[in-house]
Amino acid sequence: MTKLEMDVINPRCAGIDIGSRSHFVAVGQGLEEVKEFGVYAEDLTAICDHLKSHNINAVAMESTGTYWQNLYVELVKQGFDVTLCNGKFTKNIKGKKTDVKDARWIQKLHSIGLLSGSFLPDDTTETLRTYCRQRTNWLQLSVEATHKMQKYLKLLNFRLDVVVKDVCGLTGLAIIADICNGNLDPQKLAEHRHGNCKKSYDEIAKALKGNNRKDYLFGLKQEYDSYLFFQKKIADCDKQINSFLKVQINTDPVKKNFVPMTRYING
Repeated sequence: MTKLEMDVINPRCAGIDIGSRSHFVAVGQGLEEVKEFGVYAEDLTAICDHLKSHNINAVAMESTGTYWQNLYVELVKQGFDVTLCNGKFTKNIKGKKTDVKDARWIQKLHSIGLLSGSFLPDDTTETLRTYCRQRTNWLQLSVEATHKMQKYLKLLNFRLDVVVKDVCGLTGLAIIADICNGNLDPQKLAEHRHGNCKKSYDEIAKALKGNNRKDYLFGLKQEYDSYLFFQKKIADCDKQINSFLKVQINTDPVKKNFVPMTRYING
């Protein structure tokens, strides 16, 4: 068998296998050169001290879930050249997979220059992304609550979906709120008809003659309360995002001195 030799690009590098409860650090290919550390703050500091004691200046690790983030920040703060790579580039095909083998494999790949780093946004972009992702989570939950409200309305035989375009519009929410408050009179519920609603008062009242089952009414109220809660959280996220963007625009000299094109067009 012919062996293929490759040049060592990063002679003083380490490979770290990231885990939820421990991190395995390989500073070389020997078994004695792999050490396990915990995930607490003092353990992250200990990893940096361990790397420095072996004159390591470059580190490679996988972007596993969110477990890598605290260690990545600590390594960068301590001055290490960190390569955060996608797990698909570090898969060890042969043999049984273990944390020790993974750490050694990552170290080996990085030493011969076969690992490339993933894109990492700057702090401002990452902060904004966190706010936007949280807002997206609340939006998804709000949509789920809307679908469940529609389900309970149909089970109650309140065919609000037939007479209004959006059950969470002005007319729809007003009617649902009144139902949750105990008003089950179709004529009184139809009085919540908004002026822009295309369906007539009589048609809306006709669609709101339900079976008034208590278990379905309970479920509807639960989902309506959840919907209002999610909407409040979305509004909180919007407020936080707007506040953050205002600060960024006011502190960025490029954005602060930006002149809209309309100034030039209109003279």
